[in-house]
Amino acid sequence: MAMTDKTKGEATGMPTLHKIIFGVLLVALIALPFFVYPVFAMKVMCFALFAAAFNLLLGFGGLLSFGHAAYFGGASYVAAHAAKVWGLTPELAVLCGAAAAGLLGFVIGSLAIRRQGIYFAMVTLAFAQMVYFTALQADFTGGEDGIQGVPRGDLFGLFSLSDNLALYFFVLAVTFGGILLLYRIVHSPFGQVLKAIRENEPRAISLGYNVNRYKLIVFTLSATMAGVAGATKSQVFQLASLTDVHWSMSGEVVLMTLLGGMGTIFGPLVGAGIIVTMQNYLATFGAWVTIIQGVIFVIGVLMFREGIVGVLARWFKRPL
Repeated sequence: MAMTDKTKGEATGMPTLHKIIFGVLLVALIALPFFVYPVFAMKVMCFALFAAAFNLLLGFGGLLSFGHAAYFGGASYVAAHAAKVWGLTPELAVLCGAAAAGLLGFVIGSLAIRRQGIYFAMVTLAFAQMVYFTALQADFTGGEDGIQGVPRGDLFGLFSLSDNLALYFFVLAVTFGGILLLYRIVHSPFGQVLKAIRENEPRAISLGYNVNRYKLIVFTLSATMAGVAGATKSQVFQLASLTDVHWSMSGEVVLMTLLGGMGTIFGPLVGAGIIVTMQNYLATFGAWVTIIQGVIFVIGVLMFREGIVGVLARWFKRPL
């Protein structure tokens, strides 16, 4: 059967629906700092990119990591150190953090992919705890105080990011560019092989694919993008702290992904927005915030078993 022009366009490029969603999202993000506090909006974007990076590994690669805070927080420390001690510009500091996270992800992934299922997850958690205690004990990390007073610097040595609004658009460019890159990865031939491995690994092996190589590549890519998110966050808050590498941070990103919709493009963004908004506006409840989050998560999973965006995708019969 001959393909229509619309079908041909969607087969060779981004579907029209996704173009519309990305367009609306970009317009909304450009307008957002004029309606809410820019630092809050930047925090949402950093965690949205973190959740999208984690979703690449879990939702499309089928690999559950309990230690993704190692790359998020590790990159935060490296970027903060690069900006404060080495005096690098913001974009170079973020690149340093991302490179460090990618290298760490490659090393840990090389060992972790030798196991499957819960054993894989526990290996990632064990390595993440090693990173946490390294951050606690190492000299350059500042111990329990972390790295404080990180300078925002000048973008490319020309544009000052000391103003929140200027920094916001830098974070917007990094986040939106990262999400578009992840979208392209998912919809590339590489992404299709990942989905095949996720659905039926023995069949993928029988077709001649080197499954472990694909797993290592996606693990490294996910760690690198998580590092971009963490490094950017250190520039926003001018701080790298133990919170960023704590095991609870790994739990939060799992929560964001499942709540928004695992294996969807826009689900992690929605999940991150909900969780960060709750943490911000329910902060007055103190420790009860964790309990409230747990209740909302349980209700959300019961009502939206495929995640919020996953359910919407099923209703509209379109991948989101």
